[in-house]
Amino acid sequence: MFKAVANIFKVPDLRKKIFITLSLLVVYRAGCFIPTPGVNTGALSQFFAEVSKNQGQTIFGMLNLFTGGALTKLSIFALGIMPYISASIIMQLLQNVVPALEKIAKEGKAGYEKINQYTRYFTLVLCFVQGLFLSFWLSNPANFRGHLIVPEPGLLFNFTTVITLACGTIFIMWLGEQIQERGIGNGISIIITTSILSRIPSSVSQLWRLWSPTDPANQQISTPVVIGLVAVLVCMIAAVVLFTQAQRRIPIQYGRRVVGRKMYGGQSTYLPIKIDMAGVIAIIFASAVISFPATLAMFLPKDIKIVQFLQTVIQQRGFWYNFILVGLIIFFMYFYTAMVFHPLEIANNLKRYGGFVPGVRPGRPTANYLDYVATRVVFVGAIYISIIAIFPNIIMEIFRVPSYQLASLFGGTTLLIMVAVILDTMKQVEGQLMTRHYDGFIKGSPLKGRR
Repeated sequence: MFKAVANIFKVPDLRKKIFITLSLLVVYRAGCFIPTPGVNTGALSQFFAEVSKNQGQTIFGMLNLFTGGALTKLSIFALGIMPYISASIIMQLLQNVVPALEKIAKEGKAGYEKINQYTRYFTLVLCFVQGLFLSFWLSNPANFRGHLIVPEPGLLFNFTTVITLACGTIFIMWLGEQIQERGIGNGISIIITTSILSRIPSSVSQLWRLWSPTDPANQQISTPVVIGLVAVLVCMIAAVVLFTQAQRRIPIQYGRRVVGRKMYGGQSTYLPIKIDMAGVIAIIFASAVISFPATLAMFLPKDIKIVQFLQTVIQQRGFWYNFILVGLIIFFMYFYTAMVFHPLEIANNLKRYGGFVPGVRPGRPTANYLDYVATRVVFVGAIYISIIAIFPNIIMEIFRVPSYQLASLFGGTTLLIMVAVILDTMKQVEGQLMTRHYDGFIKGSPLKGRR
């Protein structure tokens, strides 16, 4: 592996791509520290710290994770890339509902570019809407328990905030496209991973303070617990790598046909069905839905019983929290799979090109068989994603870790995204090396990335 890393810098083209990617990521991280005009960033950061301590995870906390802390500072990149991701997911779902979009999506590269253009326009609309609501929310001192966030609210502040945040998201989207075209890896995914990785130093620093090896009197976490946490982290990374690449391979056989004097077909292949077909979308949607009550509690009076109940459930992260989260993940796993996986269309395509599943009749029986397999594979994936999602809560309960931010290092959305993106980027780098007759990261075996 170390030899492969050294070989990266021996290939001029690959070295140039790596440097371009790193340079653009530096620009992105620098923008996360440029504040939006007219905002008291110190008071805003203090407010978010109090909310995370008293109410647990909110939607704002999850967005702050994906923006690398830009939301708590309300920097020019405060909205992050989430509007573009939301627009992409909505457009992908609409392709299965709107026949016109489905027809455009099947037009090849031209259709892809047109759908991508619609996604950009939709992203801009979402940026304006989210920026406008965010500016109104910041302008009202009653939302911040005495903290003065905007010293001079008004129409000028609202206009400036909306334009600044929208331009910030569009610029991030442009950075992602430049990484995609001129750098290495999936640009948007790498930007999200960079945001997540930027939170790791603060979590490690927090672990060090809780451990306090130089001051045993203030030690809140013992040395055996720290060793256990490191061992758990290694095992979790290995498990996520295993399940990220796991797939159920359905054998496909193509019949022989004679055209003129040549014989075609007769080869065997397989149809891969990923265990984690929805990727991180299911856990992101589920986390957003379950975080909504805690976010709603920020805007409602504290003496309402339902608000107190919801706030207690979210903050304690007990049985009901985990039960609801697991239920939402299973629902979104099946919902997203139903949107992107079409057994009847796959069966018809196989029949059109002379392919069939051994032992299964072509057409509708093949579609029923694919649906049967996918349903059970998705259930395994849903259980796996559910375990990853609630694992930070398990860590907090078993090892008595006082902070969810620290416990989230050992599971949850962050670990899934980091492993998937790093695997995909490593595969692209390895492909560049092997085309130039260099060894890959694992000698004798090509790396399998997530697709």
